Amino acid sequence: MVMVVAILVFFAASLAANAQAIPNHFDPSARADTTGSSAVPSIRFLTTDDFPPFNYRSSNGELVGFHVDLARAICRLLDAACTIQVWPFKQAGDALADNQGDVLLAGLAIDEKNGARFDFSQIYLMFPARFVTRLPDVAGFDANTLEQRVIAVRKGSNQALFASRYLKGIKPAPFKTEIEALDAVASGAAYAYFGDAMRASFWLNDNSDCCNFAGTAYFRPDLFGQGLAAAFPAGQNAVRRAFNSALVRLKRSGELDEIYLRWFPVSFY
Repeated sequence: MVMVVAILVFFAASLAANAQAIPNHFDPSARADTTGSSAVPSIRFLTTDDFPPFNYRSSNGELVGFHVDLARAICRLLDAACTIQVWPFKQAGDALADNQGDVLLAGLAIDEKNGARFDFSQIYLMFPARFVTRLPDVAGFDANTLEQRVIAVRKGSNQALFASRYLKGIKPAPFKTEIEALDAVASGAAYAYFGDAMRASFWLNDNSDCCNFAGTAYFRPDLFGQGLAAAFPAGQNAVRRAFNSALVRLKRSGELDEIYLRWFPVSFY
């Protein structure tokens, strides 16, 4: 079985608060070969329609999202004829295991249970934790000088656990939801928010006049999740290799970043 290896040591990526590009999560040795229609003439994608903004139905019923655009870009690069079938999430994994599709793009967890059934592509998107502050505090933000600062977190989240372990001296303020925690920053009740950066990016779409990401992005796969990768029936090596090759080419050409920013205009990196 091909499993994506978890990085167990966290690191803070050296990214500015307004950085836009996706960090290169791919294996540095990965090669963008010329695998194309001769090896993979067609690809049957499986997905769901309940995972916005990755795969969902628009107001007119059209299947849209990051994963839909990614699938189309990969098919174009590989010159492959492709179909996209929608399945309920609870049935999508079984459909893939039964070879009713070649690739599942639906946010399937990269864990031991799924690793025993499926192979995975390289990770193409990870979900860091980040700080959010009010705009006047962004430029001078320093994560090493937060002692006695009130930091809003979502109660019971792994980001809150990380903050309690590694952000020494802070005054954690737990809230029921990320939105409530972010609203506390906007109102001045908390100096900063620390939590899921993707969820914060959605909130910042509507609150860019008050707040922004501050500092660097924190990646801790064992706490924050390993990220997103495509799943394949075990042994579908030709399709998996072609998919990985296309990912590398999309990243190098900048198209992967374009797709990302289309669906995440406030970058969470």
